[in-house]
Amino acid sequence: MSTFAFTKNPTPFGFFDSDADFQTEANSMISFVKRKLGDDILSVELTKKQMWACFEESFCEYGRIINEADAKSQLNNLLGSSTASNPTGLFPRQNLEYLLRMAEPYSMEAGLGGVYNQVSGSIQLRYKVQDYDIYSELKDSSGNLLIASASQKPARIREVFHFSPQAAYRFFDTTSAINYLNNEFSFESFTPETVFYVLPVFEDVLRAGQMDISNRVRRSNYSYRIIGSKLRIYPMPTQTSGSLPKLWVRVSFPPDPLDPSIPDESIYGVSNLSNVPFGRLAFNKANSVARQWVRQYCLALCKELLGQVRSKFQTVPIPSGDLTLNGPDLISQGREDQGRLRDQLVELLDSLTYSAMLESGATDAENIMRALKLIPMPLGKSIIIS
Repeated sequence: MSTFAFTKNPTPFGFFDSDADFQTEANSMISFVKRKLGDDILSVELTKKQMWACFEESFCEYGRIINEADAKSQLNNLLGSSTASNPTGLFPRQNLEYLLRMAEPYSMEAGLGGVYNQVSGSIQLRYKVQDYDIYSELKDSSGNLLIASASQKPARIREVFHFSPQAAYRFFDTTSAINYLNNEFSFESFTPETVFYVLPVFEDVLRAGQMDISNRVRRSNYSYRIIGSKLRIYPMPTQTSGSLPKLWVRVSFPPDPLDPSIPDESIYGVSNLSNVPFGRLAFNKANSVARQWVRQYCLALCKELLGQVRSKFQTVPIPSGDLTLNGPDLISQGREDQGRLRDQLVELLDSLTYSAMLESGATDAENIMRALKLIPMPLGKSIIIS
């Protein structure tokens, strides 16, 4: 009798042919399947290779369901990771990279970060000219157009300003010579001439924001309005003597989700379940729970396969009559068993995902606290005399 190890190409794919545990289990599966299908009474019309193919498929199906369950638990931690890695059977560290990446566009819109550059340029104001086209008049420090073409690179105006931020200056004496020099020459260091109190840093941050808004709303006599590609200035420039000042504008461009300003290799990493580099499970590391499921699923596959074989002939002539074969019944039973086993395994794994275990742990902790409330508080230490 030939065994698994001495059979050439015993399984269709040969994923586990070199695994000693798989070889031993495969030999035992022949007797298991035949006896479960009544081979001692009626011959089971299946070859060893057919049963071994069902055994290989069973463990592959088990691995597929296990990997899908792992993806439910840890896909948010694997997104962006290298597709050359193999997270199968590993317990990854949790991180917030997925949440931070999802929140990044909002911080970019608020001007608090992001991975896309913004550029600034200036528009030379002209006498009694109120409308300026940012695509033809916004220039960099070298006098070159900042935006090459409206059709190729539409710009979004982020900020328009005509004076330096004033919030920091008002922390000091308004008549200070240091503030005067700072305004004139953009000094960045200060010598305080007032008495400061010890205050939390966040108060300074809030006060600076308040002053900045006050400068924008109350102090400035200028405003603007965007109409298409035109920037309309209010009021109209009327200065005639000397050169008119420049209007500074900060702009950004529509972000390309696949080409950020900062190189990001994670774009080419894991993006969904289809390219998570899960590998095949190792049969020699499968526990008794896994192996029993594989045996039962293999039996269900063999039952369906035997039904397919017997369905080729509805009846077999025998002396004094015909023998009716049970092919359709075997097919139906085999498929029902496969569906039941898959559903049971998926249901079990859904209850064991990381999020489900967190909910279960929280429920356990709450029940423990509820039970502890019913335990009376001891009045003092007990003295036990033996």
